[in-house]
Amino acid sequence: MRRVVLDTETTGLDPAAGHRVIEAAALELVDRRLTGAAFHRRFDPEREVDEGAERVHGMSYAELASQPKFAELAQELLAFLEGAELIIHNAPFDLGFLDAELTRCGRAPLTGSLPVLDTLELARRRHPGQRNSLDALCVRYGVDGSRRTVHGARLDAELLAEVYLAMTGGQTRMDLAPAAARVHRTRREERLALRVVRATDEELARHEARLDELDRAAGGACLWREAARGAVEP
Repeated sequence: MRRVVLDTETTGLDPAAGHRVIEAAALELVDRRLTGAAFHRRFDPEREVDEGAERVHGMSYAELASQPKFAELAQELLAFLEGAELIIHNAPFDLGFLDAELTRCGRAPLTGSLPVLDTLELARRRHPGQRNSLDALCVRYGVDGSRRTVHGARLDAELLAEVYLAMTGGQTRMDLAPAAARVHRTRREERLALRVVRATDEELARHEARLDELDRAAGGACLWREAARGAVEP
């Protein structure tokens, strides 16, 4: 199944208050592997960036004013997302902004048009009562998030892809093959290294004497001796 890991950066927190998308990144996953296909663009938001938002992602309006407007790249983004399941962390936030942008340029919203897996909701179900931010999940699943000194749509999508794969099964079967081979080899070597301890003549004699006692007690029908001779299943 084709999946797309999606992330955005914005001028603020609320699209209803006129805040806009300034960056979007989408990475393609096929058969649980990143294919290298990606959409990554920055946009002119046509408004100032809130100070709080700028502290999060480090992008000012002065840096973005020369970028294309969202409407100019909407079709390219939609074409890349077409037919995919979207993987988004805190999906209502990103979809709310993208839907507002698409509506603004006369296009249908994404919500309801494509299947969506919200990794924040997934993490809350798997780790109730714990912190489930992307940073916290990187730590929990051993994903190196040290490059994330500020938020960025492309980097965050890359980290989310790793977290998603770890949360939903980790490595693929092909990736596990070398480990399986090592385990098989180790167990085979352990079998080869086992020391065989055989009974002494004295121990065999005591064993036979004990079977004679069992024969007498059972009236000559000791199953242990019959099994040894192959007459019955042990």
